[in-house]
Amino acid sequence: MSNENGSGRQVALVTGGMRGIGFGICQSLAGMGFDIVTCGRRSSDEVSGVKLELEAHGHEVVYLQADLREDKTLLHLAGTIRDQFGRLDVLINNAGIAPPDRRDVLDATLPGFQEVMSVNCTAPHFLIQHAAPLMIEQRRRSPECTCCIVNITSVSAAVASVDRAEYCISKAALSMASMIWAVRLGEYGIPVYEIRPGITATDMTAGVRSKYDERIAQGLLVQPRWGMPEDVGRAVAALVRGDFSYSSGQIINVDGGLTLKIL
Repeated sequence: MSNENGSGRQVALVTGGMRGIGFGICQSLAGMGFDIVTCGRRSSDEVSGVKLELEAHGHEVVYLQADLREDKTLLHLAGTIRDQFGRLDVLINNAGIAPPDRRDVLDATLPGFQEVMSVNCTAPHFLIQHAAPLMIEQRRRSPECTCCIVNITSVSAAVASVDRAEYCISKAALSMASMIWAVRLGEYGIPVYEIRPGITATDMTAGVRSKYDERIAQGLLVQPRWGMPEDVGRAVAALVRGDFSYSSGQIINVDGGLTLKIL
């Protein structure tokens, strides 16, 4: 099914795609020929330079200012893609936030927990619910069409940090959501994957740069360097290409060996 502008190109929705890991993912997908729809909290003017970088690939890039904590926003994203493109080939749930401030779990607050959960787990879970019907309809009309969903979680889904429990719990919950959606969408031939980045150089980790520089120098990682957004982008590209087409529901660790069990 061609989109309304007649290009016939595939369309990817990447939440939080104008910075950090999300931008690395958008660069990979734009390089593969996808039209990109992305969203974030910043205004269009604030991301105009980044948007131009993606448009340099020669494909359409649509940016929507969006608050993913609101269900009407999720419906608007899915509706915009349906109306403007008439298709959705790839959904990447990437947007995520850290706790408003790092507190020991004994001192963490309910509002902080709820905010992190709403963005990191609730929003991607329900965005899949709103976007999946478009993919299902697409697959019914054109069985040869390939679609997939990738949730970006974190090694924190399985590695406990007592001073940011909200973040760890939200990523663990999204990990389970990934499995649930992989099972539910299997009958439609729509694979769902999870990518767990490790220590990655982004705005979110800028404040702990020196801490992890020291720990990496002390041997924390098998591959002794920071992860980069493009590392995750390449992993997403492999999944989207279908390199792991018989692996729905699986977890891809992009963590430099951080979570390896070493004797």
